[in-house]
Amino acid sequence: MRNAALVLGIIGGLIAMVVGFFGYGYSEVVRAHGEVGEVFGTFDNEQLVRISSFVAPLLAIAGGAMAKIRALWGGLFLLAAAGLMYHAFGFGVFTMFPIGFCAVGGLLAIAAGKPDEAKAHF
Repeated sequence: MRNAALVLGIIGGLIAMVVGFFGYGYSEVVRAHGEVGEVFGTFDNEQLVRISSFVAPLLAIAGGAMAKIRALWGGLFLLAAAGLMYHAFGFGVFTMFPIGFCAVGGLLAIAAGKPDEAKAHF
């Protein structure tokens, strides 16, 4: 389960980076060119999107990397990344996979209470 959490966290974090690049970039374009925001719309909370664009992928990749050794911390990081992405971007066609990968990876990491190794995180 720890290996699955590791893979899901890293893949979810990489996809979240793409979503974050577009979210942050779009907020910059709207800030620089207001007419783009009038045509395509703006974010309700621009600062939340900018912070989440950086922090959520960071938490996801770090949580996936930690899932093998420190499964509890890695799982909490992955769940935090999924929640932050959902709160900032919502659940849509581009966010469903990073949110899903991070959430499932976080649950798998937390559920790995009795690992193959002798050291448990509980």
